[in-house]
Amino acid sequence: MPSQQKKVIFCMAGMLSFMCALGVVTALGTPLWIKATFLCKTGALLVNASGQELDKFMGEIQYGLFHGEGVRQCGLGKRPFRFSFFPDLLKAIPVSIHVNVILFSTILIVLTLVGTAFFMYNAFGKPFETLHGPLGLYLLSFISVAAWHSASPHQSYGSCGCLVMILFASEVKLHHLSEKIANYKEGTYAYKTQSEKYTASFWVVFICFFVHFLNGLLIRLAGFQFPFAKSKDTETANVAADLMY
Repeated sequence: MPSQQKKVIFCMAGMLSFMCALGVVTALGTPLWIKATFLCKTGALLVNASGQELDKFMGEIQYGLFHGEGVRQCGLGKRPFRFSFFPDLLKAIPVSIHVNVILFSTILIVLTLVGTAFFMYNAFGKPFETLHGPLGLYLLSFISVAAWHSASPHQSYGSCGCLVMILFASEVKLHHLSEKIANYKEGTYAYKTQSEKYTASFWVVFICFFVHFLNGLLIRLAGFQFPFAKSKDTETANVAADLMY
């Protein structure tokens, strides 16, 4: 492939990586990961509410990784509230999982920014070293897409972006995060989650996860072979060389 076309492809990959990094940075700081509704069970049971009457006992909440806001409603009008995970909710949430979500999001941002620099260097510089050349891009993309994970004796790989989504989803669904937030410091009333949906920031991480694979395809499109992929001729030559010694 002509050099000019390779520059265009590497520039495209670099721009995608940079936009991805900006997106994750924005997602990290905005309360747009989850939107949920919850029912005030205590009030609904007291008046035996049903049908449209339940609307008077329905609240909602929206939050991210650091803060959020919502409205509690238990038959006596709306009560808006705001909260921060640190330090307000440290005793109510699974802290280790939540911190890991933030940690892997930060790692994803750093690796994506480094990847952007590598792509631009390959486009406009002279990548004379392996680390700076296409092999270095493959290595970085692999690290960005793959994080060493050994939760069981069988070691496996999972993407940083994928880990962020899996850990956050487990925190929300398995540990009932929305319900814990709604019930925080509510001694009189008990709330139960009715619905939850992932919003913009969560899907930005998914897009970033997808972009890393797309960048790998762009590198291949530029005419570079994937690392560790040798042709049959090369393998035959190596075998012949070994037999000579």
